[in-house]
Amino acid sequence: MRNTTAQVEEEEMRKTTAQVEEEEEMRKTTAQIEEGGDDEEDEHSEGEEEQNNNDEEEEEEENENSDGEEAKTNDDDDAAEMKKNTRQSAAELASFPDRKCVPDSQLRWRKRRSGMKRCDFTEGWVEFRDKRVAKRVVLSLHNTPMGTRKRQHFSSDLWSMKYLHRFQWTHLSERLAFEQTVLQQRLRTEVSQAKRETNFYLNNVDKSARMDHLRKRRQRDGQEGVEKTWDFTQRETEEEIQVKKLKRKDSVTQKHLDKARLIQQQSQSNVSLLAKIFNSKKAE
Repeated sequence: MRNTTAQVEEEEMRKTTAQVEEEEEMRKTTAQIEEGGDDEEDEHSEGEEEQNNNDEEEEEEENENSDGEEAKTNDDDDAAEMKKNTRQSAAELASFPDRKCVPDSQLRWRKRRSGMKRCDFTEGWVEFRDKRVAKRVVLSLHNTPMGTRKRQHFSSDLWSMKYLHRFQWTHLSERLAFEQTVLQQRLRTEVSQAKRETNFYLNNVDKSARMDHLRKRRQRDGQEGVEKTWDFTQRETEEEIQVKKLKRKDSVTQKHLDKARLIQQQSQSNVSLLAKIFNSKKAE
């Protein structure tokens, strides 16, 4: 029995030692594999770094080549961006409650004729908080197309802007109120003139109808109607005016001559009287 137990213990010891050796070999192999993998990874990473460096150099060259082309297109892009920025700044800085637009005068006629509901404006004013922004907006948008795309409705129309120096909102309201009062006064005068013309025409129509009725009744009764003639004075011609002037001059000269003759006759009578008086004094 003792021999069998000793044999069993020896076999177990062998198995354990064999297992330990196998585990050590496995550890060594795994360590070698890991070292080889690290080397491969290092080599692979170095290759990738070299490729990345080459790619970066190529990209830098391409960027240098494209810088010249981009510099040419930057001017147009900058101009477009300036317009966008000015429009945005105008939208942000403009006091929109103070804007004023004048509708088209033919809007009512168009609505009645075609039934269109669109409202068009002929002119408008916008007040800015900063005059520098207003000047910049005018310089950037004056004589430029309203629409940015060809399919837009106002693509063929141009902005017509002007910066009004020292022009305040009160001036605008006063001018619009004055124009409105003038327009209403003109409409009132036109309406009154039209009423006078229509009344004059209607009165003449009624008068002519009454005269025709009287003429027909007189003809029916056998009375001859006396037609009235219109007396009028014709304007004198230039020849007639000159003749009248000459006649007036002749009459004036004749009057002067007659007056001179009377004065001369009176003076002669006085001379004889004075001679008699002085002669009598000398005789004495």
